[in-house]
Amino acid sequence: MGQDILSNLHFAEGARKRVKRIGRGQGSGHGGTATRGHKGEGARAGTHYRPWFEGGQMPLVRRVPKFGFHNPFRIEYQVVNISTLEKFSVEGKISEGKVNPDDLYNMGILRKKNKLVKILGNGDLKAKLEISAHSFSKSAIQKIENAGGKAITISQLTK
Repeated sequence: MGQDILSNLHFAEGARKRVKRIGRGQGSGHGGTATRGHKGEGARAGTHYRPWFEGGQMPLVRRVPKFGFHNPFRIEYQVVNISTLEKFSVEGKISEGKVNPDDLYNMGILRKKNKLVKILGNGDLKAKLEISAHSFSKSAIQKIENAGGKAITISQLTK
């Protein structure tokens, strides 16, 4: 019984395709120019077209319009709002009233540990917090000091 099954196994129809045998005479259907066309660079041996070559047509990189400007000196910050700090202090997740970028990262507020942090003044702050960050907005500094806290600016060189 087992041998009958093995002897009847076949590949699914269309699963195996015949190899295109090039340059094996006219009867093969791929004789003559052997799928290389007539004359030109591609018909010769040892040719190499670069992947982006478009047959002499205007290349894509030259057809697409170029605009805009990328500032290489831009300083990118991870921003944290005052309202977020207030929420975490109410939940008791901020210990001893001190907050620094490492604490913010450990609490899950920041996504990246080594990026610069800026505190923004969106929301209200009632807790007295000593906040260390690389930058503060004016409204954030005002709200922190009004709540009796301190805004400490960390040097941006030590990321």
